[in-house]
Parts: sequence; C-alpha cells; structure tokens
Amino acid sequence: MAGGRGTRFWPRSRKHNAKQVLRFFGERTLIQQTVDRLEPVIPPENIWVITNEFLQQEIRKQLPQVPKRQILAEPAQRNTAPCIALAAQILAAIDPEAVMGVFPADHLILKENQFRKFVRSAFQAAAAHGVVVLGIQPRWAETGYGYIEFPKGVRAGKLDPLPVASFREKPDAETAAAFVDRGHFFWNAGMFFWRAATVLELMRRHQPKIATLLAGLPAIQNKNFAKELAAAYPLCENISVDYAIIEKAQGVAGLAVDDIGWNDVGSWEAVYNLAKKDAQANTRSGNLVLEDSRGNYVDAQKTVALVGVENLVIVDTPDALLVANRSRAQDVSKIVKMLEKSGREDLL
Repeated sequence: MAGGRGTRFWPRSRKHNAKQVLRFFGERTLIQQTVDRLEPVIPPENIWVITNEFLQQEIRKQLPQVPKRQILAEPAQRNTAPCIALAAQILAAIDPEAVMGVFPADHLILKENQFRKFVRSAFQAAAAHGVVVLGIQPRWAETGYGYIEFPKGVRAGKLDPLPVASFREKPDAETAAAFVDRGHFFWNAGMFFWRAATVLELMRRHQPKIATLLAGLPAIQNKNFAKELAAAYPLCENISVDYAIIEKAQGVAGLAVDDIGWNDVGSWEAVYNLAKKDAQANTRSGNLVLEDSRGNYVDAQKTVALVGVENLVIVDTPDALLVANRSRAQDVSKIVKMLEKSGREDLL
C-alpha cells in the first residue's frame, strides 16, 4: 500500500513527492526498501503496488523490477479497506488460490532476516487459516498505535500462529501503559496475510457495497478496466480494513513478533530518533553550525546556524521552511490542512 501523502513530513513530502518515495535512511527510498526486504520471499513478478495518480510514474521509475501494470493508481483515496479489496479482486481473478500479504510501503525494518522468518510463517499460516496478522512486541506505551491482544503468557519470537483475543483501538496513555505491563498486548503493524478469496468473502459479508462495486470490474487486462475503476472506486466507503472486516472476522490468528527493528516512521520525531547524532544529540543533513544547542533535527541544503535552542525540527526546501518543536512533530499535518483550506496548492 503506497497511496498516502505523508502530511506529517511536510514540507519535504508533497503530493508528487510523498514520504514513501523519499530517502530518509541511506540511498534507497522507503518503498524501495520495502520491496528489497520482501524480494527474497516474494519475487517481483508477484508484487503489486497500489498508489495514487501523483506517485504512480515515480514509483514505476523507482521499482523497475516490478511489472509496470502491477503498479496501480487509485482513482480516489478511500482508506485501506477498498485498497486491499481491489488487490484481492485482481489477484483472485488471476489465481483463485492466491495467498496475499499486505505491507505498508513506508515502514522501516532494520532486522530484515528476522522479519522474513515471520513473513514466511505468516504466509504458511494464511494458507491454512482465515486471517493472520503480525503483532509487534511493544517497546514503550505508545498511544498512536492500535493493539492486538494475544493469550496471556505469550512469548514473542515464536513462529507458530496464536489466536487473537481482540483488537484494541489507539488507547490513552494510562491504558497503553497497562497494555505494556500485562505483556500480551502487541502493536498492530498493519501487516495482514490471507487468501485473496477470504478477503472477498469477508467484504461480501461485512462491506457489501464495496464488494459489489469492485466485483463488477472487468479483468485488469480489459481495456475498459481503468475507466470502470475510475467510475466505481470513488463510490466505495472511506474505511480502514481493521474496522471494515478484520475486527469482525472470526478465528483471526497472529504471530507475536519480537525485535525486528520495526518503526512506522510516522513523523520527523521518528526520523530523529533513528538518525545518527552528535555529542549534543543533534542530527543533521547539510552544514550545521552550533552554539549551545542540543537535541535538534536539521534537514537543509544551506548552512544552518543554531544558537541556544533545543529539541527543534528544522526542514528547509526551496519554497518552504518548517520550524517545529520535536514534541509537536505529529502536528505538522495540521499545517497541511491549513494550507489546503487557504488554497495553497503550490505548497501541497
């Protein structure tokens, strides 16, 4: 899934150059890193990317190993349920026995070999079970993620699927701390495995409108596919796959994942935490001159001088400059909403 806009990464992330096609860690972009770590398990000819019209050509350029026709653009943003249902519709038509994995295109996973062990096990489990999810062992009491409840006494790192007792929405700080203390609540990383036919059956049962709209599409090879998708897809409900079907499904299984170096790279604060830092805990891109300043993240091509400041995010682009407190990094998306309201398409 590569259709997001990455608004928390403004001004670097824009409609035509969004988060998933940017380089934050090394020479490869986030979407390139996603495909790189999956290729030992899933050959490029079996990889499909669903993005948007602004990014489709750039992603095709960045992923030359993936067939171009398998990098599709959604006609409209409709959240993850229609996106996944569309992929399932296409895959089931190609292979009725297809087992599919769902992976966000903008996550970072540092321990790739360990990650691939869980992916292989999840695919095997999905071929036998209905729905399989990956739960990430929490490293702190995070309020920005949903949680997966496993049976008490769960041990992270085992490759055997376990029954999922419940899904919990993003909690408040007190509840998140209680989840971590209990030890059997894991972060929901948004990675799912199932037969394509299972997805379609769950959609027919719980989201009949979406299922009907997508079932009426011709085969992807048909010359009218793009035209009919453009007419049908915007009519789909804007709903996440969690709300739409996963929380309603029976017999969901999960793998309790141990440390795979996972991070959803959700804000500039996350990038700061993952980046190398100097003795004063500053991290930089470009030339930085410092006087009594610490804990700052600077992304700029020009020389930046800091005097007596702490814990700032400073991101400079040719047409915009962001200065924010690191503790408010999640609120950068609010700036994007303000720009949308004021009609500043030139900055979006």
